[in-house]
This record gives sequence, C-alpha cells and structure tokens, in this order.
Amino acid sequence: MPAEIDNPNALSKFTGSLVRRAQQRHLAVWQSEVSTEITSVQYAALEILRRAPGVNQRQLGEELDVDRSTIADLVARMVRNGLIERSDDPVDKRSYVLFLTPAGKKQLSVLRPRVEKVERVLTAKLTAEEGRELRRLLSALLPDV
Repeated sequence: MPAEIDNPNALSKFTGSLVRRAQQRHLAVWQSEVSTEITSVQYAALEILRRAPGVNQRQLGEELDVDRSTIADLVARMVRNGLIERSDDPVDKRSYVLFLTPAGKKQLSVLRPRVEKVERVLTAKLTAEEGRELRRLLSALLPDV
C-alpha cells in the first residue's frame, strides 16, 4: 500500500477535497443549528425574495447559480411548503414571479439568527480578518463573483 494512502492528510493538498470536506462540515452544522427541513439554498432563496420580491424563476435561479430544472424543483417544493407563492409574470406569460408568503417571512426571521450562528461556528477558529480572507479566496474560485 503506498504511503500516501496511509496518510489521511494526503488529500489536504487538493483544494477540491478541502472544499468538499468544508461543505460536509457546513451541512452538518446547518442541520444541527438551523434546520433539517430548510436547506441553505432554500434559505438563500428566501433572502433573495425578501430583498427583491417579484423576481422571476429564471432570475432566482441565476442568483442562486442553479440550473433550470433545479430551480423549478426548488420553487415547487417551497410553494408546496407554503414559503413562497408564484404568479404569472405580467411581462412574460411563460414565466412566474415569486414572492414570500407570510409563513415564508416568519420562517426567514426565525432562521436568520440560526444562520448567523452557523457562520460563527464554522469560523470559530479564525480571526475576523481570516474569515474575510477565506470568503475572498472562496469567491475567487467561483466564476463571475
């Protein structure tokens, strides 16, 4: 067996492996501190709709950086759960515009402090400057951010 297989830190030299492990940690902390029912992507959608009520499904998908089928499923699930409502886009009848429901607004206000706690838990070992630098570096990995 090669020595690298014996070394659990061998994969730490690969950015992708570290990003994957960090995402797994984020998911575990999210489910522990925020919700096992509302995903971080659903939360982001709620925040976007709070900030920009009436965006269409395509715009929401672009903002979340998810494809058409994923955003369609996400919106359908959130409508079923009573968090958002959709109506025909008055400009483009082939599209829907989206709004938070009263239940969605309430859920958002309940979740926001929990989401802020996730941020504190994930960055607990970092200084404030290191946290900013981490976000800057992760953003640099993404296209058009």
